[in-house]
Amino acid sequence: MSATPSQLPDEESEEQASSAAATLRSGSLGTADIAFFVVSAAAPLTVMAGVAPLAILLGGIGAPVGYLLAGLTLAVFSVGFTTMSRHITSGGAFYAFITRGLGRPVGIGAALLALIGYNGMEIGVYGLLASTTRDTLHALFGTKVPWLPVSLAGLLVIGYGGFRSIDFGARLLGILLVAETGILVLLAGGVLVRGGAHGLSAASLAPAHVFVPGTAAVLAFAFAAFTGFESTVIYRREARDPERTVPRATYLAVGFLGLFYAFVVWVAVQAFGDDQAVRAAGKDPAGLFFTAITTYVGGWAAGLMHLFIITSVIASLLSFHNAINRYALALAEEGVLPRALGRIHPRHRSPYLAGIAQTVLGAVVVLAFRAADADPYQHLLLWVNTPGMIGLLLLQLLAAIAVPCYFRRIAHQEGSLRTLVAPVAAAVLLTAAIVLVVGHIDLFTGASPAVNTLLVVAAPTAFLLGLPLAWWLRRNRPGVYAAFATEPVESVGDAGATGTAGTVE
Repeated sequence: MSATPSQLPDEESEEQASSAAATLRSGSLGTADIAFFVVSAAAPLTVMAGVAPLAILLGGIGAPVGYLLAGLTLAVFSVGFTTMSRHITSGGAFYAFITRGLGRPVGIGAALLALIGYNGMEIGVYGLLASTTRDTLHALFGTKVPWLPVSLAGLLVIGYGGFRSIDFGARLLGILLVAETGILVLLAGGVLVRGGAHGLSAASLAPAHVFVPGTAAVLAFAFAAFTGFESTVIYRREARDPERTVPRATYLAVGFLGLFYAFVVWVAVQAFGDDQAVRAAGKDPAGLFFTAITTYVGGWAAGLMHLFIITSVIASLLSFHNAINRYALALAEEGVLPRALGRIHPRHRSPYLAGIAQTVLGAVVVLAFRAADADPYQHLLLWVNTPGMIGLLLLQLLAAIAVPCYFRRIAHQEGSLRTLVAPVAAAVLLTAAIVLVVGHIDLFTGASPAVNTLLVVAAPTAFLLGLPLAWWLRRNRPGVYAAFATEPVESVGDAGATGTAGTVE
């Protein structure tokens, strides 16, 4: 018997709603939810267990201070960044800020830079997921698995997570983040209770141990460890009281990461003692944290740490996947990307077609590296992640420069500390950070000079390609060009539905 109009399948009615009025789920995320997204993107456990031993090896026992200095730099950046977020509400986040401060051509270049940066940071991590899963299964069960199925399974899991509602993602990330930080807190508790290897020491804070030849390398690692914290503004359209929650989440994320990283690295030094920590890191950098937690807590905790590193990587992937989807959504709404990518699922209120496109892109890259017989860690992770990291640092620099330029053009009541002093200081410090990262690029990639050169220029090249794209849009699609990064206007009946209005200053 055929269905009557009132009995049409839910899928059909949802499809009609999607094309008509489906919007992101506004008012879904509080301060903690947004903080979960951005801290998860940084993958604290993976950064500590996988990278901090190298920081200790190169920078000595003063390495914890490097993470504090990086956190302070990004806190300074956050002053102007969050101030601007109160004035610009476009879903384009970084590229909208940059457009309003530095003009449309630079903003369109920044949009391409954001796509390269966030996609690079996510897609490369599928190689890390494969390698950590493979290492964990071998360490716990003695089994060996091929890396490609693990990466492809990860793509499906993350794709599903992005397809579901944003509050589903926030709850999941909250659970995963508690697990990965909890195991590090457990390690810290064991070390502190037993007083470390030779008693607890504050020597890591002494200037003689901080300002050493390896400090520059430590700072490069430290800045890389915060990647993704700036994505708080991407969730503005889904935040509750965004003028409060976005700044709070930004400062919470930066403050937590800076203090937590420094504390955990200091704990790792105490676990082996000031005089033996560097030697231990050099002897077995990959196993440093596992050795420490086995010694101070037990072998069962080391097993948990292995498992939680996998969940840490999954949390990072999901966080970046959601950020990419919202950038693609904004650019589709702008008309720069195909309009279809701007469709939002009627039930989950997620940018699901943007998520599907991102998952397909990730699969293509993963399969290409497998076809080239590449290593998931040495090649897929390091070669794809590195341009992404540089791209996000360049975005931060451009955003810092855009802040004083924007506030010079508008009437406002913000103080000069927020609109001039802090952004200029942040621009200087971020320039230094980029120089440090590029100068030590071989530590991140382990590649040849020729490959490193290609990896370094990839992100700036993407930005420069935005300039002719801006010229083409201005000539061939003037409406799209004129409306790029303008302020949204709430549609009647739905606070989440937006149009464009206003002009770029």
